[in-house]
Amino acid sequence: MKQRILIVALLLGFLLVNACSSQLETLQPTPQVENSSVISLWLPPYLPVEMTRLITLPKDVIQVDESDKADIRLDVGSDYPVSTWSYALVAQFPTVSDGVTLADLQRFWRGEIVTNFPANRLIMDGSTQAIFTKIWGEPATANVASESSETLLTTAWREKTTWAIIPFDQIDPQWKVIQVDEKSPIHKGFDPKTYGLSVPFSFIGKANLIADFSQHYGLNGTEPIFPTTNRDPHKMTVVAMTGVTALVRGTAYMMEKYGMTYPAIDIGSILRDADITHISNEIPFWPNCPKPFGNAANDKNLVFCSRPEYIQLLEAVGTDVVELTGDHFRDWGPEPMLYTLDMYDQRGWKYYGGGRTLEDGEKPALFEHNGNKIAFLGCNAKPEGYATATTTSPGAVHCDLEVMSQKIQEVVKQGYQPIFTFQHIEYYKYTADPHLVADFQKVAEAGAVIVSGSQAHQPQALQFYHGALLHYGLGNLFFDQFNESIAQRKAFIDLHVFYNGKYINTELVSIMFIDMARARLMTSDERETLLKDVFFFSNW
Repeated sequence: MKQRILIVALLLGFLLVNACSSQLETLQPTPQVENSSVISLWLPPYLPVEMTRLITLPKDVIQVDESDKADIRLDVGSDYPVSTWSYALVAQFPTVSDGVTLADLQRFWRGEIVTNFPANRLIMDGSTQAIFTKIWGEPATANVASESSETLLTTAWREKTTWAIIPFDQIDPQWKVIQVDEKSPIHKGFDPKTYGLSVPFSFIGKANLIADFSQHYGLNGTEPIFPTTNRDPHKMTVVAMTGVTALVRGTAYMMEKYGMTYPAIDIGSILRDADITHISNEIPFWPNCPKPFGNAANDKNLVFCSRPEYIQLLEAVGTDVVELTGDHFRDWGPEPMLYTLDMYDQRGWKYYGGGRTLEDGEKPALFEHNGNKIAFLGCNAKPEGYATATTTSPGAVHCDLEVMSQKIQEVVKQGYQPIFTFQHIEYYKYTADPHLVADFQKVAEAGAVIVSGSQAHQPQALQFYHGALLHYGLGNLFFDQFNESIAQRKAFIDLHVFYNGKYINTELVSIMFIDMARARLMTSDERETLLKDVFFFSNW
């Protein structure tokens, strides 16, 4: 009997345990089965702002907050490249130094003594500092500091020897881009692979996943989700702006003696390399034009023309647009002006600031290149008489700044970045004349992003106003004033850079005349002297 009771008790206990066990099993949550098609991705907090903004993750990629929990990480590296981000070393625009070596920059970063290093401090935003710390190591706190990207430009202008490192996409006209090992991201032909401030970003993580992930979402993937660069050369346009061209007198004599392209031997490639090359040619072409110095009375009285074959020089430098605001376009009357316009039309060159009639001359010269829309407008602001364009006759356009402001506003509404040029009062000093300042500022207020003086026979001051760069005078490009003064042997070619529909920067190229026709690039000492003079008289 006792044995039977024991057996029954054991059976009941067994059944009770099983029942409890089954009940516990039904109360416990079902384990999650890992979805092998979902990839977890970690993005570092110091990614460039523009890169982060452009990343779009598909549904099968989830972002995680912790690096060690991710299947794949995006970080500085080059094993599985995703993107190359270009940075720029920059200083306030009125900076004389043009470049440093990468080795010296890195030594300065580490706090080592670098003889004659032009900057006393480097600033950048926190993202940039974190990225370059991964590449170059910890910076010296005495030399390197981080601050908000919004205050970098203000700080650099307040502290003249404070430079910055910024992403290419944050370049502004008021920065000067400093070359590193003679390379600059605002130059055409720039190669990020050979540039010391290019940063590669790469996939890092589980090797068995990266190959497939890259194939779909990487640099050359079928569905790329990461921006490949912040500097796309197909979004950039470089405009070369020049000063006075007058192929007469001594310049023409040297062309007759040494060849039509002699004046451009040293500087021609700079003009040809630009995407849009501007020439302010003040002189009409005319088949009956005498040889240089062939009519002493005309030369003495400043009545000028150019022989038709001289246009070979303008062809050789890659002319795209001709400014016609010059005083001397009307020197030989209507027929040579119309003949000259026919020559430009035959070559497909656009012109502005003058034309067959007043209406023709007031029209902007419009360009679209690499997605950048650029408009050229201009007029002659001297006393009436130099500009002869009317409703029925050709010539330069006399300035009516109300009309010109309206024309600027019209092209702005169409999405163009306006470049406005003046043939204004001539004077021989570096400073900006008050008469010019008022007119230059008025067209900047109307919306011009660049205002340039085409009348000056020597370099003159610059100014930033209403977000526009005002350059009151560039000096001569092709004109024979070599023997008149040292200042008239000096000049600028302004290379204006547009990117992704915006004007972003200007490089001042300095040239020196060696005779009545030919200029070359300045030596470093000559350039330093000129920049110091121009920046001083710009009140910088």
